[in-house]
Amino acid sequence: LGGCGILGVGVWLSVTQGNFATLSSSLPSLSAANLLIAVGTIIMVIGCLGCVGAVKESRPLLLTFFILLLLIFFLEILSIMLFFIYQDKIDHYAQRDLKKGLQLFGTEGNVGLTNAWMIVQTDFRCCGVTNHTDWFEVYNATRVPDSCCLEYSDNCGQDNPGTWWTAPCYERVKDWLNENLVALWIFALCTALTQILGLVFSMTMFCQAVKVETFYA
Repeated sequence: LGGCGILGVGVWLSVTQGNFATLSSSLPSLSAANLLIAVGTIIMVIGCLGCVGAVKESRPLLLTFFILLLLIFFLEILSIMLFFIYQDKIDHYAQRDLKKGLQLFGTEGNVGLTNAWMIVQTDFRCCGVTNHTDWFEVYNATRVPDSCCLEYSDNCGQDNPGTWWTAPCYERVKDWLNENLVALWIFALCTALTQILGLVFSMTMFCQAVKVETFYA
């Protein structure tokens, strides 16, 4: 049911917010809608395997469910470990990729990326990736998008720099994540606990099915 819910939200975002895409130029398909659709589909398929396996007490299905869930669990732990080990390199790569994406801002066929930057800069009250001057290279002039302005108006990005947000968006987003770190960790722990319970119950049922089959053999 959780997988169906996530999949439904992903499809809804894809249909209603189709113009909102990723900020990354090298991963144009990495949008919130696509991520939710992928995650929802995976959870739904694995959940169905576990459900059907439990109802029918099917050893192959229960074992498949256990192996897939265990694989995902280990991949999650590995991802977290690699993130903390290579955090500086990830920061450097992400900033470089985001700056590269700025060059596509306002160009034909990149409506999603343009809208994404406008929303981020407006909501987080920031400008550019590491500095508002990042936009100077894009425009080849001392100007920024209108979404960088303290008070939005047409062509305000060509006005005095004193009327622009100067905080870097990358740091603002990181600060927001740090402020919500407790909630993120609680979500991660709840997810891990759910997966561990799924592993325990599926293996218990698998062993029970083996005992019953051996008893009647």
